[in-house]
Amino acid sequence: MCARPQRRQLIRDGFVVDVYENGHNLRHLFLYTDMLLCARLTSAGRQAQYRFCWYLPLVGLKLLWAAEHLPSSEYQVKISKTRAKMYQLNQALQQHTKGGKVSVSRAVDRLRRKLEECEIWLLTNTPSFTLDLHSTSGKSHTIRLFSLYDLNEWKEAIEKQSGNCIETVPPDLLSVTGSCIKLRMTQQPPLHCVQSNESAHICGSLYVMVHSACGLQNLSSAYVCAEVDGFEFYDRRKQTCLSAFCATPQWDEELVLQVDGAQQLFLVIVSQYENGTQDDIEGRAIINLDTENMLKKWKKFTCSLGQVDVTLSIKYMPHPLEPPSTTPLVQEPVFCVPIGKVAMQESVLVPHIVRSCVEEVERRGLNEEGIYRISGASSEIQALRHAFNTNYREAVSKLRTVDVNAVSGTLKLYFRELPLPLIPSEQFKQLADALDIADPYLRADSMLTLLQALPDVNRSLSHTHTHTHTHTHTLVGVTNNSATLPPPHPTSMQINPLWFSFNKTKLTMTCTSTSKRSMLPNLPHSHWLLLSTSAYAPPGRPPYTSLSFPPPDFYFDP
Repeated sequence: MCARPQRRQLIRDGFVVDVYENGHNLRHLFLYTDMLLCARLTSAGRQAQYRFCWYLPLVGLKLLWAAEHLPSSEYQVKISKTRAKMYQLNQALQQHTKGGKVSVSRAVDRLRRKLEECEIWLLTNTPSFTLDLHSTSGKSHTIRLFSLYDLNEWKEAIEKQSGNCIETVPPDLLSVTGSCIKLRMTQQPPLHCVQSNESAHICGSLYVMVHSACGLQNLSSAYVCAEVDGFEFYDRRKQTCLSAFCATPQWDEELVLQVDGAQQLFLVIVSQYENGTQDDIEGRAIINLDTENMLKKWKKFTCSLGQVDVTLSIKYMPHPLEPPSTTPLVQEPVFCVPIGKVAMQESVLVPHIVRSCVEEVERRGLNEEGIYRISGASSEIQALRHAFNTNYREAVSKLRTVDVNAVSGTLKLYFRELPLPLIPSEQFKQLADALDIADPYLRADSMLTLLQALPDVNRSLSHTHTHTHTHTHTLVGVTNNSATLPPPHPTSMQINPLWFSFNKTKLTMTCTSTSKRSMLPNLPHSHWLLLSTSAYAPPGRPPYTSLSFPPPDFYFDP
């Protein structure tokens, strides 16, 4: 019961950013047994004291969290310049305090004050995660937390205390605010320049390879967010892409963090359910960074994040850090870029756009007739194209709301706009010739040899799992109607695109006109190879290429 004022106790406190209509400011938030109190720390002479800002009773309090959108390009430039300035101040401070000697105390104090000002500005202005607080009285407030881990801690504490609180009485706000100075457990914002411990200084690159997770209670798409402490010269947060819709997500994705002064790694796993309303934080964990165990070598282990176990590997490579750029880092585009370059940028073998689109089609498009033949709305496809080029997270969110034919259309557009063929031109002719080999076993052996000779990224795409064999009748790979240009010869056909479906024991090619069957390579069940000659016309040549195949009309039926 929270009915008696004398039983009011402080549960938790800390610094947050109070977001309001005309701006935002650093504030101190206090969680009591019956209410949330937000106050502003001031100094009256040498005496620190708090001034009341707002309060909300915990009874019936509703919470909603979200990731903030990227700010304007001008604001991103300001953030980048502040990080660069903070880096220079820290370098100058290290020079003054080198060897444990302080050469000029006033200069050192001045540098520390400037460094602290930069850190406070970044804490207050760098986009992070917001928590909306809605009271039954109709009052609402929004606070910004510095990390997803911090947000989850506050959210859990507020929800737990709100569930325990049955009723409340109007507090004496003047006396409660006045007592904050004595009750507070957090004395200052989380500034690394104040908390820095040179003996535990970690400077270099931290590699986090997120493999898989198990223990999710429901089917969902999930991602893992990795955060580090230390100076914010660089982004201190990286996260994996969304997994496939399942209970045992698999990522095998490498996250690289540039760190200076980091001592801990914070992990949070988040699920997105089919309704797409609110992301659910499944669990969190802290890992103390032990340089001896992970120095220049991978350390693989399983970490418990609540009820979810995440398997990951960590490696630390010490090296001097380059000064942060004064211009903001922008996401590299993926359309009209060689597929090998995209895979290298993302540190994967199958680009995120391919995997995301294929998994979304698998999730809700397998029963759609002609899923890769019927085009979606052009406006939705172009919106997805822009999102994948600028903000991958936004693109994945859009995938779940647009028509599924727009998803498949985006995937087709991606392959169509590749500047280089998925199957290199020198090997495509050999692959086409191999289809004409009469002996089925020799044909299978020849094609398998050609596929294995493809570059790593191209070959990996041939093994991208797309659709189960029970639904392949919905995929019309090549038909006379799929060509945008008429064939120049009755025995010629346009490939746009061509899907090869590989059965465990055979691949059967059914010709609609002759019922002739051919054997193709023996590759794993329900793996596909996408060949799109329409996408791969070299500069100065028409966008579609005609190849001679025996039947003018066919599709593949495993």
